[in-house]
Amino acid sequence: MIGANVTEMISEIVVARKLETTAHEIIKAVHPHPTMSEAIMEAAAAAYGEAIHI
Repeated sequence: MIGANVTEMISEIVVARKLETTAHEIIKAVHPHPTMSEAIMEAAAAAYGEAIHI
């Protein structure tokens, strides 16, 4: 990951990998809005063709 504020996103990915979390579990987890870490949830939802915001 490269860019401004990626440290927020990296920490979420590190925790998810350590806990062997699935993409669907990431999507269903509560993410504060607006934050950069929310982009991880949005990317996972987009990868599965799910709605990002309802």
